[in-house]
Amino acid sequence: MIPVSAIQTDNPNRSSLIFIAALLTVFAGVTPSQGRTQQLASSSASAPAAPTPDAGAGVQEDPSLPQLTARNPRYVIQRQDMLVLTFPLTPELNQTVMVEPDGYINLENIGSLHIQGLTVPELVIALKNAYAKILHNPIIDVDLKDFRKPFFTVFGQVRKPGQYELRLDTTVTEAIAVAGGLSSSAKTQILLYRRMPDQRFEVEKVNLKEILRGKNVNEDASVRPGDMIYVPDSAITTFRKYVPYSVDAGTYLTPNPF
Repeated sequence: MIPVSAIQTDNPNRSSLIFIAALLTVFAGVTPSQGRTQQLASSSASAPAAPTPDAGAGVQEDPSLPQLTARNPRYVIQRQDMLVLTFPLTPELNQTVMVEPDGYINLENIGSLHIQGLTVPELVIALKNAYAKILHNPIIDVDLKDFRKPFFTVFGQVRKPGQYELRLDTTVTEAIAVAGGLSSSAKTQILLYRRMPDQRFEVEKVNLKEILRGKNVNEDASVRPGDMIYVPDSAITTFRKYVPYSVDAGTYLTPNPF
C-alpha cells in the first residue's frame, strides 16, 4: 500500500489522480462480482435455513371428517347396461356384454366378473387385471352402448308425480315445475332424498317459499341422478319423527325406504 504522505507533486490535480490510482491498485484483487458473491454468501450464512418438505410425507385425511363430493361424478355402471369391449391388438376377443341382474358380466376366456358400481375407467382397470392372466399388457377399450338414462323422481303433492329424465342441469324448483307444479294442498317445505354410497338416503329440506320470493336463491339445490323430491301435504314437523336426524352432520339420515 502506498502512503498518502509519499505522494508529493507540484500539481494538485495530478496528486489527486495518483491517489485514486493507488486506491484502485489496493482493491484491484476484488472484482464487483466477487464482492457481491461474498455478500450473498454472508447473507446466506446468517439467514436461518428454510424448512424443506419431507419427500415421503403426504397429507393424511381424517376418515372421521366429512368427505367432499365430486362436482362432476362419473357414471356408475348399473344392471342391464350394455357394454362394448374392444381389444385393438387381439380383435378376436372383441365382445358386447350386458350387466346381469346380479351385477356380473360374462367374459370370453375369463368367466364372470362383478362390475356393478364401477365407473368406466375403473372397469378398464378391472378388465386389464382379469385378462393379464392370458394376455401380456392387454389394451382394452370400453364403450357404453346402452345404459340407464339419468332420472329423478318427484312424488307427493304435485300435479304430475312420476319419474323424469335428467337431461340438463336442474334445480329442485325446476324439477317441481317439470312435474306440473305444486298442488293446492302442498306445503312449500320440500324434502330432497339423495342416495349415499352406503345405500342410505340423505334428506335435505328445501324452503321453496323463500326461493320463489327471491330469498336464499343459492339454496335451491341441484338435482342429481337418482334423487327423489317429496312434496308433503302436512307440516314438516309431523314428518320429522319418521326421519332420524344426525346432529353431527346437520341433516336427516334414513335407511333406503325403497
